[in-house]
Amino acid sequence: MKLSEIKKQLSTLDNVAFVLPNGTYVPEHFHVTEVGLITKNFIDCGGKVRKETVVNFQLWDANDFEHRLKPKKLLDIIELSEKVLGIEDYEVEVEFQAETIGKYDIGFNGTAFTLLNKQTACLAEDQCGIPAEKQKVKLSEIPSQTNSCTPGGGCC
Repeated sequence: MKLSEIKKQLSTLDNVAFVLPNGTYVPEHFHVTEVGLITKNFIDCGGKVRKETVVNFQLWDANDFEHRLKPKKLLDIIELSEKVLGIEDYEVEVEFQAETIGKYDIGFNGTAFTLLNKQTACLAEDQCGIPAEKQKVKLSEIPSQTNSCTPGGGCC
Protein backbone atom coordinates (compact mmCIF):
# COMPACT_ATOMS: atom_id res chain seq x y z
CA MET A 1 0.00 0.00 0.00
CA LYS A 2 1.34 3.40 -0.95
CA LEU A 3 1.64 6.30 1.49
CA SER A 4 -1.12 8.26 -0.30
CA GLU A 5 -3.53 5.34 0.24
CA ILE A 6 -2.72 5.21 3.95
CA LYS A 7 -3.29 8.96 4.28
CA LYS A 8 -6.62 8.60 2.46
CA GLN A 9 -7.76 5.80 4.81
CA LEU A 10 -6.59 7.71 7.91
CA SER A 11 -8.78 10.66 6.92
CA THR A 12 -11.86 8.39 7.18
CA LEU A 13 -11.08 6.73 10.53
CA ASP A 14 -11.92 7.53 14.15
CA ASN A 15 -9.19 5.24 15.51
CA VAL A 16 -5.95 3.75 14.22
CA ALA A 17 -5.61 -0.02 14.52
CA PHE A 18 -3.18 -2.56 13.10
CA VAL A 19 -3.97 -6.27 12.78
CA LEU A 20 -1.13 -8.80 12.78
CA PRO A 21 -1.10 -11.68 10.26
CA ASN A 22 -2.33 -14.10 12.96
CA GLY A 23 -5.47 -11.97 13.48
CA THR A 24 -4.48 -10.38 16.79
CA TYR A 25 -4.33 -6.62 17.10
CA VAL A 26 -1.26 -4.58 17.88
CA PRO A 27 -2.08 -3.31 21.41
CA GLU A 28 -4.17 -0.16 21.12
CA HIS A 29 -1.68 1.82 23.21
CA PHE A 30 1.08 1.45 20.56
CA HIS A 31 3.29 4.37 19.53
CA VAL A 32 4.62 5.18 16.06
CA THR A 33 8.23 5.82 17.04
CA GLU A 34 9.58 6.36 13.52
CA VAL A 35 8.44 7.34 10.07
CA GLY A 36 11.39 6.98 7.78
CA LEU A 37 12.63 6.62 4.25
CA ILE A 38 14.65 3.47 3.60
CA THR A 39 16.62 2.96 0.40
CA LYS A 40 18.20 -0.41 -0.24
CA ASN A 41 20.87 -0.67 -2.93
CA PHE A 42 21.79 -4.24 -3.78
CA ILE A 43 22.90 -6.71 -6.42
CA ASP A 44 20.69 -9.71 -7.07
CA CYS A 45 22.11 -13.19 -7.60
CA GLY A 46 22.14 -12.58 -11.36
CA GLY A 47 24.44 -9.58 -10.98
CA LYS A 48 21.81 -6.92 -11.68
CA VAL A 49 22.09 -3.77 -9.56
CA ARG A 50 18.77 -2.87 -7.96
CA LYS A 51 17.40 -0.07 -5.80
CA GLU A 52 14.33 -0.28 -3.60
CA THR A 53 12.85 2.62 -1.60
CA VAL A 54 10.07 2.34 0.97
CA VAL A 55 8.49 4.44 3.69
CA ASN A 56 8.89 2.73 7.05
CA PHE A 57 6.62 3.00 10.09
CA GLN A 58 7.97 1.59 13.34
CA LEU A 59 5.30 0.58 15.86
CA TRP A 60 6.22 0.20 19.51
CA ASP A 61 4.23 -1.43 22.30
CA ALA A 62 5.07 0.67 25.36
CA ASN A 63 3.83 0.38 28.92
CA ASP A 64 1.90 3.60 28.33
CA PHE A 65 -1.51 1.93 28.60
CA GLU A 66 -3.51 5.19 28.36
CA HIS A 67 -1.92 6.23 25.06
CA ARG A 68 -4.10 6.20 21.91
CA LEU A 69 -2.78 7.43 18.58
CA LYS A 70 -5.52 9.22 16.68
CA PRO A 71 -5.64 9.38 12.87
CA LYS A 72 -5.11 13.16 12.82
CA LYS A 73 -1.94 12.83 14.91
CA LEU A 74 -0.54 10.12 12.63
CA LEU A 75 -1.39 12.24 9.58
CA ASP A 76 0.50 15.14 11.18
CA ILE A 77 3.54 12.89 11.79
CA ILE A 78 3.43 11.65 8.18
CA GLU A 79 3.12 15.17 6.76
CA LEU A 80 6.05 16.41 8.86
CA SER A 81 8.12 13.44 7.68
CA GLU A 82 7.23 14.15 4.04
CA LYS A 83 8.31 17.75 4.43
CA VAL A 84 11.51 17.21 6.42
CA LEU A 85 12.73 14.00 4.74
CA GLY A 86 11.38 14.66 1.25
CA ILE A 87 9.30 11.48 1.34
CA GLU A 88 7.40 10.73 -1.84
CA ASP A 89 4.50 8.36 -2.50
CA TYR A 90 6.35 5.07 -1.93
CA GLU A 91 5.11 1.72 -0.69
CA VAL A 92 4.92 1.51 3.11
CA GLU A 93 6.34 -1.23 5.28
CA VAL A 94 5.78 -1.58 9.01
CA GLU A 95 8.19 -2.79 11.67
CA PHE A 96 6.76 -4.26 14.85
CA GLN A 97 8.48 -6.03 17.74
CA ALA A 98 7.15 -9.48 18.57
CA GLU A 99 9.70 -12.24 19.28
CA THR A 100 12.00 -10.27 16.99
CA ILE A 101 11.49 -7.23 14.79
CA GLY A 102 9.08 -8.20 12.05
CA LYS A 103 8.76 -6.33 8.76
CA TYR A 104 5.36 -6.32 7.14
CA ASP A 105 3.62 -5.04 4.06
CA ILE A 106 0.41 -3.19 4.83
CA GLY A 107 -3.17 -3.53 3.67
CA PHE A 108 -6.56 -2.26 4.82
CA ASN A 109 -9.66 -4.31 5.66
CA GLY A 110 -12.17 -1.45 5.85
CA THR A 111 -11.68 -0.65 9.54
CA ALA A 112 -8.05 -1.45 10.38
CA PHE A 113 -4.66 -1.62 8.72
CA THR A 114 -3.55 -5.21 8.20
CA LEU A 115 0.06 -6.25 8.55
CA LEU A 116 0.93 -8.74 5.82
CA ASN A 117 3.87 -11.12 6.02
CA LYS A 118 6.67 -10.20 3.65
CA GLN A 119 8.26 -12.96 1.58
CA THR A 120 11.72 -13.39 0.14
CA ALA A 121 12.07 -14.14 -3.55
CA CYS A 122 14.72 -14.68 -6.17
CA LEU A 123 14.71 -11.67 -8.48
CA ALA A 124 16.86 -13.36 -11.11
CA GLU A 125 15.31 -16.81 -11.41
CA ASP A 126 16.65 -17.20 -14.95
CA GLN A 127 20.20 -16.78 -13.56
CA CYS A 128 19.95 -19.01 -10.46
CA GLY A 129 19.51 -22.39 -12.05
CA ILE A 130 16.16 -22.86 -10.36
CA PRO A 131 14.33 -25.57 -12.28
CA ALA A 132 10.97 -24.60 -13.76
CA GLU A 133 8.10 -25.90 -11.70
CA LYS A 134 6.73 -29.05 -13.24
CA GLN A 135 3.07 -29.17 -14.10
CA LYS A 136 1.23 -31.60 -11.84
CA VAL A 137 -1.22 -33.88 -13.54
CA LYS A 138 -3.55 -36.42 -11.95
CA LEU A 139 -3.14 -39.78 -13.60
CA SER A 140 -6.90 -40.26 -13.47
CA GLU A 141 -7.31 -37.19 -15.71
CA ILE A 142 -5.02 -38.46 -18.49
CA PRO A 143 -7.20 -39.71 -21.33
CA SER A 144 -6.72 -43.35 -22.16
CA GLN A 145 -5.09 -43.96 -25.49
CA THR A 146 -6.51 -46.41 -27.96
CA ASN A 147 -3.10 -47.16 -29.42
CA SER A 148 -1.60 -48.44 -26.18
CA CYS A 149 0.92 -51.24 -26.08
CA THR A 150 -0.50 -54.73 -26.18
CA PRO A 151 1.30 -58.02 -26.08
CA GLY A 152 2.59 -58.73 -29.55
CA GLY A 153 1.81 -55.18 -30.70
CA GLY A 154 5.45 -54.40 -31.47
CA CYS A 155 5.71 -51.26 -29.30
CA CYS A 156 7.99 -52.75 -26.67
